[in-house]
Amino acid sequence: MSIEAIKSISDAEEAARGAKLQAQQKARESVEEAERAGKESRASMIARAESEIAELKRKADQKAEEMAVELASSTANRQATVRARAESRLDRAAQLIVERIVNV
Repeated sequence: MSIEAIKSISDAEEAARGAKLQAQQKARESVEEAERAGKESRASMIARAESEIAELKRKADQKAEEMAVELASSTANRQATVRARAESRLDRAAQLIVERIVNV
């Protein structure tokens, strides 16, 4: 084998090693970029989910407050009705007691 052929083979092997190293480096960079993009995407999705959760919680709290106010109002109305009925019955009960005492 001539020296030129050996040198040519040696140069080709060196070029192949360089190409292989470049391909490996590019693959590592691609993996790193994909991991970085994945982490950013995950962080973005988590932030969006947390924002949606906060909004849903705010709406739920607002709805609960509205329902509590409505319940309190309804309870106050029922309480007033019961009180009015009790007061009217109190007058009738007092009359019955007076009638029984007077009639004894």
